[in-house]
Amino acid sequence: MWEAIKTEDEWKKTLTPQQYNVLREKGTEPAFTGKLLKNKKTGMYVCAACGNPLFSSDTKFDSGTGWPSFWDAVSNESVELHADNSFGMRRVEVTCKKCGGHLGHLFDDSPTPTGQRFCINSVSLDFKEQKDSGEKPKD
Repeated sequence: MWEAIKTEDEWKKTLTPQQYNVLREKGTEPAFTGKLLKNKKTGMYVCAACGNPLFSSDTKFDSGTGWPSFWDAVSNESVELHADNSFGMRRVEVTCKKCGGHLGHLFDDSPTPTGQRFCINSVSLDFKEQKDSGEKPKD
């Protein structure tokens, strides 16, 4: 069970309409429109709904698909994977392990160390920039 449990009314008050559509209703933001697509800063990508650390900038790459892409999650405590057979397709849905929010999908088509591409909606993410001091990003 998820740690960050809220009612749908609470989520609607906490999230923007676009965040609610993607994180709670499994929507998808239009390709090439996300605020974090071209972000090249060093730091941590966290869940926009609950702040759970999800992906490091060290694993981000340009897949050319129009969504932020990562070749690995921060840890086993970051994301959960689920079969997604919607729209007549077989995909793997990626959700936040802490709040259950929809993040995007996982594909095995990447020329990266893991061969995986976590294709993630920008609106599902917040970015915590790492300061130059070498310290880990702060919440």
